[in-house]
Amino acid sequence: MQDKNFLQRLTKSQQDKWIGGVCGGLGEYTPIPSWCWRFIFSVLFFFFGFGLLFYILLWIFVPAGEDNGQ
Repeated sequence: MQDKNFLQRLTKSQQDKWIGGVCGGLGEYTPIPSWCWRFIFSVLFFFFGFGLLFYILLWIFVPAGEDNGQ
């Protein structure tokens, strides 16, 4: 079987997290850095009102990443 696709590999970050590790995890698996993801979610929250909803859904449904003992 082929490698897992992006959504199956996505996990929350254990090292780069402020609240839940969602943006850190997105930053690890995409070419966009985590600070950009934080900015995107903030803009969606303040201008459109649904950035917080997206973040909470990702926080619930994205599995936690492995802790490398750091």
